[in-house]
Amino acid sequence: MAAELRDKKIVVTGVTGQVAAPVARALAKENEVFGAARFTNADAKSALEADGVQCVRIDLAAGDVGALPADADYVLNFAIQKSNKWEADLEGNGAGLASLMEHHQGAAAFLHCSSAAVYQPLHDPHHRFTEDDELGDNHRVWDFLRTYSICKIVAEEFARYGARRFELPTTIARLNVPYGTQGGWPAMQLEMILKDQPIPVKGGPYAWNLIHEDDILGTIPKLLDAASVPATLTNWGGPAVTMEEWCDYLGELVGKQPSYVETDFMIEGTGFDTTKLESLVGPLQVSWKDGLRRMVEAVHPEAMARS
Repeated sequence: MAAELRDKKIVVTGVTGQVAAPVARALAKENEVFGAARFTNADAKSALEADGVQCVRIDLAAGDVGALPADADYVLNFAIQKSNKWEADLEGNGAGLASLMEHHQGAAAFLHCSSAAVYQPLHDPHHRFTEDDELGDNHRVWDFLRTYSICKIVAEEFARYGARRFELPTTIARLNVPYGTQGGWPAMQLEMILKDQPIPVKGGPYAWNLIHEDDILGTIPKLLDAASVPATLTNWGGPAVTMEEWCDYLGELVGKQPSYVETDFMIEGTGFDTTKLESLVGPLQVSWKDGLRRMVEAVHPEAMARS
């Protein structure tokens, strides 16, 4: 029986982000949802409040989480600090997570959103990462995300620590490529296709695991149900698909042929094995083609008329 997310008190951190915002809005329809972020964008805060999310300013780097309700039933941590400053990002993503778990140590379950970016590149486009594979600095090739992979690895260890230290049932889920009406990597590539811009690829071809925002929301109850001490660890994404496959399909939808350019300034794919995820939550409900079609219809309905 999956966790029942109705009439619950739920904290969602990183609530202004692409992934957390639709989750918080959907949960707020039947729950008391507290959306936590720094809220540097007043418009984003107002929009969330208009949809029933109670917004609370926090600062994870400073350990400032006291304004959040300590009696929350569930906590969904989607917060990520990406300042590219090592000390600040390590504090925000590591120690800040420990402060959050300490504050909510009485929760029924804690879900920490990690990333497939924790996996060490193996230069093998056919490899599918499992949860036991080697970790490494996957995103270092992108200078603007040079702290990202390491901080995600650090945060996972703090989540493991928090689960043990506070006896807080926890799931760590390594998210791959989220997308939907709020955007995401495929949405950015769609813009490039519409503008006849070449799409950077590493070669290979490498695969990733797309996951639609509806499946992110749909799997959360069972991921919470799977929370344990010590923490449960799982990959979080759909079947592995190459970037060329999904971009070619986007091109079909809008009547354009994508072009590609190989570059060393592109991360390798992090296509992973979803066996453990499916054992916890079952198969995902949104196929990647259906999800991409829905995304195009939402963000560029006029382009669909070309196909």
